[in-house]
Amino acid sequence: MQAAWLLGALVVPQLLGCSHGAQAADREWEGGWGGAQEEEREREALMLKHLQEALGLPAVGGDENPEGTSEGKGALGAEEDGLEEAEEEEATPTLSSSPSPSPTPEDTVTYILGRLAGLDAGLHQLHVRLHALDTRVVELTRGLRQLREAAGDTRDAVQALQEAQSRTEREHGRLEGCLKGVRLGHKCFLLSRDFEAQAAAQARCAARGGSLAQPADRPQMEALSRYLRGALAPYNWPVWLGVHDRRAEGLYLFENGQRVSFFAWHRAPRPEPGAAPSAAPHPLSPNQPNGGALENCVAQASDDGSWWDHDCERRLYYVCEFPF
Repeated sequence: MQAAWLLGALVVPQLLGCSHGAQAADREWEGGWGGAQEEEREREALMLKHLQEALGLPAVGGDENPEGTSEGKGALGAEEDGLEEAEEEEATPTLSSSPSPSPTPEDTVTYILGRLAGLDAGLHQLHVRLHALDTRVVELTRGLRQLREAAGDTRDAVQALQEAQSRTEREHGRLEGCLKGVRLGHKCFLLSRDFEAQAAAQARCAARGGSLAQPADRPQMEALSRYLRGALAPYNWPVWLGVHDRRAEGLYLFENGQRVSFFAWHRAPRPEPGAAPSAAPHPLSPNQPNGGALENCVAQASDDGSWWDHDCERRLYYVCEFPF
C-alpha cells in the first residue's frame, strides 16, 4: 500500500509537468481573457489542493506563490489539466441529463383533465350558490305576498272605517239638522253660517247626509223664509238654495235632478198710485232672474224669502235639508 502511494507521488507530478507546456501555450493564446481566467485558475487551484489532500500527496508550492517558478507552474498546470479532464468527464453525463424532457401526449391529457376537473368543481359551487339564491328569492317572494295581503287587509279595514265614519257623520248631520234646525213634514232645514261657493256648499251638505235646501211647494217656502228671517234678522243675507240652471239656460233644476215647478223670484217694487210707470228697471232691486248665462245659481233673501240668481262662484251662507 505504501508502494502504491509512493508510485502515485512520483507519477502525478510528472504528468502534471508534461501538460504544463501545453497549458502555458494556451494561456499565452488566451491572454486577453483577463479577470475571468484568474478567477477560473483560483477555483482550479483550490480543487487541486483538495485532491492532493485526499490522495495524501505533498502540497505543491503554487499556493504560496501563484505566479511561482517554472517548476511550480508546470506542476500546477499539469494538475489543472487533470482537473479540467476530470471536470469534462464529470460534466458530460450532467449535460446529457440536464435538458428537460418534452411533454408527452399523456401529460397533455392529464393537464386538460385536471383543468376540466377544476372547472367542474367551480360549476358545482356556482350551482350551490344559485340554489341558495333561488331559495332566498322564494322566501322573499313569499314574504312580499304576505305583505301585499296584509296591505290589502289594511286597505279594506281603512276603507271600512272611512265608510263607517261617513255613515256616522251623515247620521250625526241629520240628527243635528233636525235638532238645531226647523222640521217641516218629512225634512229638516239647517242654516250654515260658513261662506262657500254653491258647489262647495252642496258638497258639505252631502257629507253631512243632506243636500242644499230644495223647497218644493209654497208651505215649505214659507216655513224656510220664517226660519231664515228669524236666524239672520235684522240683516238681509242671501243664502244658497239647491236650485240652478247650469244644464240649460232657463231650465231650473233641483240638486236631485228634478225640475223646479214652484218659483219665488224677486220683483221690482210697484210704483206708487198715481205715479207714471217707468220703463227702466229698478237700479237696486231689478226683476229676477236677470243674470243670463253669467248667473246660474239661485239664492234666497233672508228678509222676504225672494229668489235671486247669482254667480255660482260667489261665496254665501247656505242652508241644508235633511230627510227625516
